[in-house]
Amino acid sequence: MRNFTKFGKSRTLAVRDPLTERPMNLNTSIIDQQVEKLREDIAIQARDELGIPESKSKSLAFVFLCVRTMLDLDFDQAFDCLTEGGGDFGVDAMHISEESDGEFGVTIIQGKYKTDFTNPANFPANGIDALIKAIRYIFDPRSELGAINPRLNAQVEQARSMISDGYIPQIRAIACNNGLRWNDEGQQAIDRTGFGQQVTWEHVGPDVLVQMLQRTKQVNDSVRLAGKAIFEDMKFSRVCIGRVLVSEVAAIMRKHGDQLLERNIRRYLGLHGNRINESIKETLLSPNASNFYFFNNGLTLVCSDFNYNALQASDFTVKLDDLQIVNGGQTCMTILKTEDELLAKGESLPADAYVLVRIYKLPKDNEDLILQITHATNSQNPVDLRDLRSNNQIQLQLEESIRPLGYTYRRKRMEGPPRATDITSGAAAEAVLAVWRSAPHQAKFLTREHFGKLYDTIFQPSLNGAQVVTGVLLYRIAENHRRRPISSDPEFVRYASCFIAMQMGRRLLQEMRIELPKLDHRNFDIAKDLIDAKGDEFYSSAVQDIQHALVELYGQRTISLQQLSATFRRGDLIDYLLSIDLA
Repeated sequence: MRNFTKFGKSRTLAVRDPLTERPMNLNTSIIDQQVEKLREDIAIQARDELGIPESKSKSLAFVFLCVRTMLDLDFDQAFDCLTEGGGDFGVDAMHISEESDGEFGVTIIQGKYKTDFTNPANFPANGIDALIKAIRYIFDPRSELGAINPRLNAQVEQARSMISDGYIPQIRAIACNNGLRWNDEGQQAIDRTGFGQQVTWEHVGPDVLVQMLQRTKQVNDSVRLAGKAIFEDMKFSRVCIGRVLVSEVAAIMRKHGDQLLERNIRRYLGLHGNRINESIKETLLSPNASNFYFFNNGLTLVCSDFNYNALQASDFTVKLDDLQIVNGGQTCMTILKTEDELLAKGESLPADAYVLVRIYKLPKDNEDLILQITHATNSQNPVDLRDLRSNNQIQLQLEESIRPLGYTYRRKRMEGPPRATDITSGAAAEAVLAVWRSAPHQAKFLTREHFGKLYDTIFQPSLNGAQVVTGVLLYRIAENHRRRPISSDPEFVRYASCFIAMQMGRRLLQEMRIELPKLDHRNFDIAKDLIDAKGDEFYSSAVQDIQHALVELYGQRTISLQQLSATFRRGDLIDYLLSIDLA
């Protein structure tokens, strides 16, 4: 792309491929630039953990970008999802969510990346066939998978273990490429599967990715209220309470999409497989659609300013600046998806279905109040509260406590790969809960509650920077073995990193001859030196502890990977491990 200035105005020429000099789609160019940068960021890790050579790293970087963008994950979390390589069963990435209401979500991704940009291609039909085959086999605990790489196998057996425990998988299949959607042949293959509503299919290309990456763009628009409304000034803020037609909601979502949900802390859970969203759809399609207003909790909107014609008596048009939906994103997206289905059949949303709307005009410099409103209005459902807790007093104290130790505490989510001296609040929560709170099963499998119900358990007032850093350093050793097991590591290492880290923490304190409250900045250097010198020894001893515990629980019989996964999701081993004499 080339920029030039004429008469003081900047203009942009069409992007061209330097090899062919044919025009390249702008969004395709933007994504290619993103992929090139990520390729550099993950090259070493891709080689060491996945065995991906340089020649294939660009395709992997594209899949990594899709995972991070579509699932809204941190760098390390996104990389953990990657399964590309030999024996990947047509699945380049896989993510398993926590159980909720008897169900759990699974996202599987297959990526295709072409370096020839001159002729955009459809996502190949054989790629769709591979995903279909993967879904048929992965989620049937009785089927044999044959040759499958260890990273994918660990994920698959975890999913199968949850299925065996009675949880129902809701599957999101994403086909991503830097070209076009799958063709009719691919769609016909999907239609023939008979998977029904348990599997949803999405195509993700450059246009979708760029739209997701641009979510921070300010939205200025108008909302048409129906009937009477209440307007009131309150402490330098203004409030409007009214109702809008669901068709109005669909129209504004179609126009702005995810840009309206930047501050909404809950990702869209999907129309199918989520009971709340399915009930919203059912109400909209039922004879009781006129009662939708009474059945729904409504929408909460925040903006920097709004105006309306105060001389009207009803049916106001409210003009909003910097509009965001902080609660009700699930409702909005479900209304839009329902309208899409109706339009495909030549129908439309009911003309007498309304939804409650609350509009808050808040000062531009009061971000904390916006976060508090977001937290409060979303507290009835599982949410990612980490960013909302980032300005909590203990988070600020930990930042100050950790800095003199030579590390940087990242209270808010960060872009790009973390440095060795970076400690994210998410990693800190997981490590502290596993190592110092003796709850390794909750550390690994209840991550959504780390900044919710488990927050006070993890971030107790006595927690200090030295305890956080040492916990993270020990946890990293166990996690490195989970990601890159060595030949002597037993199979359970892929599921037991939190349990191993707990035992390593006990050995560190024993070596220092102190209890946890005595671990602080005054003896941090001693603790760190011990971890550097004896970390591998602590790890090996912890692995032996767990081997003994498994024998105590199961005897000498062979334990399947599904059983191992289930075992480390529970707390069966914890009491036994804590009773082991470390002397």
